[in-house]
Amino acid sequence: MHANELLDQIGNRPLPPVLLLGPGKAPFQKEPWEPQLAERAITRIIDTLVDPSMRDMALGVFYADEAKIADIVLEAQTLPFLVERRVIIVRNADRYNAMSGDKHSALYPLIGYLENPSESTLLVLIANKLDKRKKFYKACVKAGAMVECPQLDDGALNAWIRAEVRSKDKEIDGNAVNELIHRGGSRLGDINNAINLVSTYVGDAPRITQDDVVAACADVAEETVWALTDAIAASDPDRALSTLFQLSDLGKSPDEIMGLINWLLDSAYRAMPETDATLKSSFVGQKVMPLARKLGLAKLKRAFALCTETHLMLRSTGVDQMLALELLVIKLSAPRQRPAQTRA
Repeated sequence: MHANELLDQIGNRPLPPVLLLGPGKAPFQKEPWEPQLAERAITRIIDTLVDPSMRDMALGVFYADEAKIADIVLEAQTLPFLVERRVIIVRNADRYNAMSGDKHSALYPLIGYLENPSESTLLVLIANKLDKRKKFYKACVKAGAMVECPQLDDGALNAWIRAEVRSKDKEIDGNAVNELIHRGGSRLGDINNAINLVSTYVGDAPRITQDDVVAACADVAEETVWALTDAIAASDPDRALSTLFQLSDLGKSPDEIMGLINWLLDSAYRAMPETDATLKSSFVGQKVMPLARKLGLAKLKRAFALCTETHLMLRSTGVDQMLALELLVIKLSAPRQRPAQTRA
């Protein structure tokens, strides 16, 4: 089933004893995994099935890359106390894809549980990658249901935005919806952040307009990031350094700035027509295209390597972190070298 079907089912119809939330068939030009859909389903399951006063006894949360499988199975098999049904959440369950599931595998106890799951437990497993050939996937589907969480198509995304805005007792113009998608792309996390920003910006106003979205979703730090992008694209080291210092003055840590630079380079790579990668946000694409043209594919690949070296320096040596970032920005914004002309 699709995640939206599960959202409609929660609280209205009984749920199977096992739910596997994972990627699904994506609409055209969308991605197969939308984590916010899975998070929305988990939140609704907990809010609907778990009494807040009984959470210690009715809810268990595990991470597959940290918890022992035997502990998860034991928790799932334990009969509920003072509640009708226990809810067990297992995150990062994509780890189980790499396990065989045979009798000598650490996964075997979970496979055994899935063959005969407890009706008094709702086991919810979240995996952002799945291999349908594996015993883990097949056992989950046989025991309960596979819940696909791909990115929403344009129509569903439009409806999601309007529903989120209505939940804040507001309405939104059609142009404002398009502007949110233009700036935020297809990821619900980015879209929801933009909705929160613009809702705070308009205050008690009952309607959100396109101008409100433009004004609310362009904070000072964001504009400084684009200024850094433009400075590197224009081969202007002095201006690039100035914007670097502005980001630091705005409270961005060296790690955050390093992450921003990596994101800018990754976005530039995705915006280049000669690569197979895609960039979902046309707004970001327009912003980074001058950077992509300036660097070119070969230099962009070298820039990634340079960023990796700088990141390692920040993490593993006693180097002055801002000095390392300054050197990185100077190298990235250096003018493109023209091919040497041969003399006649």
